[in-house]
Amino acid sequence: MLDPEGSVEHQPASSFPKVLLIPLAMLLAIAALLLLAFSATRQKEPDFYTFRVVNIRGKLVSLEKYRGSVSLVVNVASECGYTDSHYKALQQLQRDLGPYHFNVLAFPCNQFGQQEPDTNKEIESFARKTYGASFPMFSKITVSGAGAIPAFKYLIESTGEEPTWNFWKYLVDPNGKVVKAWDSTVSVEEIRPHVTELVRKIILKKKDEL
Repeated sequence: MLDPEGSVEHQPASSFPKVLLIPLAMLLAIAALLLLAFSATRQKEPDFYTFRVVNIRGKLVSLEKYRGSVSLVVNVASECGYTDSHYKALQQLQRDLGPYHFNVLAFPCNQFGQQEPDTNKEIESFARKTYGASFPMFSKITVSGAGAIPAFKYLIESTGEEPTWNFWKYLVDPNGKVVKAWDSTVSVEEIRPHVTELVRKIILKKKDEL
């Protein structure tokens, strides 16, 4: 028997929307989570500046500090036939264009001909005292093969160019994307125009934003 106010007839009508609302809310929540996950994935797409490395003093540092500037990444060695000419030219480039819009990023490597046998402290002392090197230097690493650090693996994958000797050079733009790579036989003077052009674009962009 129905009660006087017809509650039996009205109950299904009031509960029906609730049955639909719960799964709908769940679907919306799932969609929002998927969207956030997708956005986070896109934001975390790696570039050179997303990596962390160890500097020449043994401290873990983020390459993020160089975002917004041009970088010339070089695997250096102290006892190579290319050492003198490259160190002199790299320091001149750093002096002319750095450090606000450009930096040489030097990564010592003993992988080729065992031409970087000394400790990090000795390597830094050699570079600073002999060439007045003022550019950032990092801990001795492996730059090719399975043991290469992630930052160098990224450089290699981006260019298809893997170091086969000391003083390979990778040009990285302000957004952390690799522009070009050169082997040991290409002098710093030859690639200077490429570096200068990227630096010029940064300066012009900043002027336009003023």
